[in-house]
Amino acid sequence: MKRTLYALCLLGTALLATPVYADDKVDPAIVKLQHDWAHANYQIPDAQQEAALKTLSEEAHQVSAANPAAPEPMIWEAIILSTYAKAKGGLGALKLAEKSRDLLLAAEKINPNALNGSIYTSLGSLYYKVPGWPIGFGDKKKAREYLEKALQLNPTGIDPNYFYADFLSGQGDYAKAVEYYKKALAAPARPGREDADAGRRQDVEEGLKVAEKKR
Repeated sequence: MKRTLYALCLLGTALLATPVYADDKVDPAIVKLQHDWAHANYQIPDAQQEAALKTLSEEAHQVSAANPAAPEPMIWEAIILSTYAKAKGGLGALKLAEKSRDLLLAAEKINPNALNGSIYTSLGSLYYKVPGWPIGFGDKKKAREYLEKALQLNPTGIDPNYFYADFLSGQGDYAKAVEYYKKALAAPARPGREDADAGRRQDVEEGLKVAEKKR
């Protein structure tokens, strides 16, 4: 079961677009969460990740609690919780995934287009990585709907293309997965998000190798 639950943690978090508020200025607290997340997810040793992400999830909650009307902090708290689930594993990972989902649904009610559609990328990822009933809330049909909606909102983004490709690969549609992995590699760079882009491109390249071998 632990292996099954661990699968939900390949989320990496799908929410990597730079958050923009009404005044088009990035909140410094969000910027810090972005870079701290990229460091914890891609750079620190696995043995240290759980503790680092636990601390970071607490910091993220403070930011979202202080800004209850803003969807962006909720989304980043959800990102960090899903990555914390990866490090934690076991039944505790499922509880974190549920909390992540609930935050995303709350953010959607405020602004469904926040972070350029990243809410839907992340919801889609959760629904296809989390085990289905009776263990969890996973649902492949909902996953596809959310991921395709994310692509409608952000067709050239690295994250929506990567997670849709990963979903397709998991469903055995390797030829189509290769198409979307290549779109992810061709995605425009995100200024200020070089650390996250570098890590995500590595995810894409690894997924592409597998899909090309199996198609």
